[in-house]
Amino acid sequence: MCLFFGFFVCGFHVAFIGTHLPAYIADLGLPIIVGGWSLALIGLFNIAGSFLAGWSGENFSKKNMLVGIYLSRAVVITIFVLSPVSAANIYIFSAVMGILWLSTVPLTMGLVAQTQGLTYLSTLAGLVFFSHQAGSFAGAWLGGRIFDIYQSYIPMWWVAILFGVLAAIIHAPIRENRQPKYA
Repeated sequence: MCLFFGFFVCGFHVAFIGTHLPAYIADLGLPIIVGGWSLALIGLFNIAGSFLAGWSGENFSKKNMLVGIYLSRAVVITIFVLSPVSAANIYIFSAVMGILWLSTVPLTMGLVAQTQGLTYLSTLAGLVFFSHQAGSFAGAWLGGRIFDIYQSYIPMWWVAILFGVLAAIIHAPIRENRQPKYA
């Protein structure tokens, strides 16, 4: 259950940022191309982040890595929201967020396999991924809804920060007991 609710936050962050970051950047008065480059940087750095997370999951505690990723997202978003507006700051945010972007996927799926075995992995991974999709819907929709209400994305950024902290807390009690591969 912890992975289910934690992966909701991953989807929430990814869809909110992927959907609304370019509009947020334009609202800040920067050229639209900065928003395009920000998404490109997220995608580029996501490759390294996902690879690094997969490697790290083989050598370190997957649970602790997930806690660190979600806390890092909260810290990075906080710094981004509080930093002066500039293309350079947006590009730095995008690169760092790209490293954290889908780095949760190999760790989450690895933890599902490690703790539950392989017999029902496809079903359990599907359920956990369903929560990611529900979080994606919530992040994209709520971002637009909050902007409609407040004419600002700032409240949504603070929700994203709060969710990052909550996801870290949710992952902390996970026990990484190894189950037989085909239990």
